Amino acid sequence: MAKKANKTRHGTKDSIFTHLFSIPQYQLQLYRTLHPEDKHIRASDIETITRRCVVAQHEHNDLGILVKNRLMILVEAQSSWSPNIVIRLMSYAIQSLMDYFQEREVFLYGNNKLECPKPELYVIFTGVRQSQPDTLSFRDLFFMGDHTCDLDATAHIIYYKEGNADIINQYIMFCRVFNEQVKHYGYTEQALKETLRICRDTNILSKYILQREAEIMNIMTALFDQDYVTRMYGIDQKREGKIEGKIEGKIEEKKEIALSLKSAGMSVEFIAKHTGLSKEEIDNLDKFEKHD
Repeated sequence: MAKKANKTRHGTKDSIFTHLFSIPQYQLQLYRTLHPEDKHIRASDIETITRRCVVAQHEHNDLGILVKNRLMILVEAQSSWSPNIVIRLMSYAIQSLMDYFQEREVFLYGNNKLECPKPELYVIFTGVRQSQPDTLSFRDLFFMGDHTCDLDATAHIIYYKEGNADIINQYIMFCRVFNEQVKHYGYTEQALKETLRICRDTNILSKYILQREAEIMNIMTALFDQDYVTRMYGIDQKREGKIEGKIEGKIEEKKEIALSLKSAGMSVEFIAKHTGLSKEEIDNLDKFEKHD
């Protein structure tokens, strides 16, 4: 018999997206927004399958929730749009299914057909819609609908809807308020405080903010720190569509950058990821500094 897992996987860091939609009452609102016809689901019926946040790599955040027989995979796409997001969704969905079976100790090699949750793939786009489609099909997008391609997946894109106050619209508005305040105040505590004040006053995630303000400030401050470092040292995740996060250049330049990152309080793992230096080289940076 399949065993239901009780524990939830957590990433090392949160974002507002994963934090908000990991809270049962907001998960329920999210589900009811996407499935208004299903009026009998309760918060206790929803299980977080996987939750990964890769802030250090500046990737957007992914969330998987299981509701009865539905495995709902949601990703956040901000102002930058890439059709390649459908590949990330497919990869995340497959991994979530494997997590689902593993955590229930389901044997995949038996003769009997398993009970498998039905995947649903969603992109929550927080930017301004231009010519983006309502859905993305892997087969249509990459292979012009060629049915000899044996793999396909369809992602549903969710955009801001004027005059709508559901939880998804509120989240999108929160992101837009945040971006506007950063334009005014830069990556500062003032921008964070103004974002929360405006959202409280205009009933945008106001209950969430009132209940979790300290946590939200901590999450956003951590995001600011990471963004400041990557912007300062030219780690451009958009360059040629790659999210590589590795700085090219001479070894001396890498060490100089690594020293600055270290003095800014970044972890050894973060520095290694963004410079290509080994942990041993990073540990010996003090010698490099004295030698210079």
